[in-house]
Amino acid sequence: MSTAISLEPPKRLIVDSHHHFWDLTKNYHPWLCDEPPISFRYGSYAAIKKNYLLRDYLQDTNRFKLQGSIYVETEWDPSDSKGEVQYINELRKSQKLPTVAVMHVRLDDNDASEKLEFQSSFDFVKSIRHKPKANAQPGIAEHGGMMDKEWRKGFETLSQFGLRFDLQTPWWHMKEAQSLARAYPNTPIIINHSGLPSDRTKEGIEAWTKAMKMVSECPNISVKISGIGVPNKPWTVEANRHVVKTLIELFGIDRCMFASNFPVDKICASFDEIFMGFEEIVSDLTEDEQDKLFRLNAIRTYDMGLE
Repeated sequence: MSTAISLEPPKRLIVDSHHHFWDLTKNYHPWLCDEPPISFRYGSYAAIKKNYLLRDYLQDTNRFKLQGSIYVETEWDPSDSKGEVQYINELRKSQKLPTVAVMHVRLDDNDASEKLEFQSSFDFVKSIRHKPKANAQPGIAEHGGMMDKEWRKGFETLSQFGLRFDLQTPWWHMKEAQSLARAYPNTPIIINHSGLPSDRTKEGIEAWTKAMKMVSECPNISVKISGIGVPNKPWTVEANRHVVKTLIELFGIDRCMFASNFPVDKICASFDEIFMGFEEIVSDLTEDEQDKLFRLNAIRTYDMGLE
């Protein structure tokens, strides 16, 4: 008489397209180290003002099988333009993650080209993030930083070094993002954190949708579906289904990728809550389509060299 064996379902293979590490005992991050804390979109971030290293990340992600990951700059000491990439370079000598990285250069600095050249000398650096100046709310006439002549001069240099650009800006600056993408069609732009749809009122979502539809018309723009927590509310499928489905509809399967934004989004939810939520939201898609969202699109977009 045989006994049935209950097997655990296989872990989903994923590539996390946006996460951070930081060691506050060794490195200076003003927003994490200084007092008083800065204004933050999720409210209080006291819970993450502590070291976040590989062992912490692996504990958070243990329900999933990590094939690779993309480290994103952490607003490192602005007086030390080389320190962060050197720190990640040392980490990669002793651990498998991150696979590749998005580093920081101020594109409006006079020596931006030299700084970009230095960053690109590390083969794991695939993209640059410099958050452009942004208005605090929609409806203000003043342009954001993407229209600045010096900022664009730095942006133009990205393609010279084979670098992509990670864009974090609120949705009300997407017209400028569209202008940027059309002016530099050979530079891939990856919108971070879903265009920041923090206003979940009917009017807010309608305005966000209109802005994201406009920018989705640019074929060199893709989007990370991440950072969609809402302050003081739980991260739920019901709360976030519309945002996820709208982005996939607008950009198409091939230009979307899931990301954790950990440990920042630990303020809103656990890794399991976020990624199992993504799984539930896209459960109607084919396995191949889901694999693109959870893994393959990030590998291709960031040229990660993974199979």
